[in-house]
Amino acid sequence: MKLIKIIVLSLLFPMLNFGQNQDLALFDNLIDKTWSAEGRWKNNGPKFKQEIKFSYDLEGSIILVDSKGYINKEQTKFGNRNHGIRQYDQTSKTIKFWEFDVFGNVTKGKVYAEGKNIIYQYQYGDSVITDMWEYVDDSTYNFKVGSYHNGTWKQVYLNTVFKEQK
Repeated sequence: MKLIKIIVLSLLFPMLNFGQNQDLALFDNLIDKTWSAEGRWKNNGPKFKQEIKFSYDLEGSIILVDSKGYINKEQTKFGNRNHGIRQYDQTSKTIKFWEFDVFGNVTKGKVYAEGKNIIYQYQYGDSVITDMWEYVDDSTYNFKVGSYHNGTWKQVYLNTVFKEQK
């Protein structure tokens, strides 16, 4: 009887691992919530306003991200601006992301965690840019965009706060 239990458990164990990918668990606090932020880009630049929703899909193997923001250069129309994907890449053992925007662009890069902080890094022209969701509490993240190397901000282009909308 004991041998049968071991065999049954060994057959069921792989099935227990289906579903949410533990390598994407750094996003768990963001999932199925709406997050919003407003601010200005550096030096009193253009307005920044976003609403973001995160959700798991494909049996937890990817995260879908839908973002609303300004959809025209004049910043007078607010609507669906970006659709994103986050996926753990088994080959490189990294989380990769893709963001497709209303203007026909795609941004792609890598995601990693520093504690509860979520860090995106991507190539933008000749520069490597970092977006950081800095954990404050379960409903608040400081959000920075800039040049971040070896744990230090060299330059910050945007500094605002994402709050969970109830």
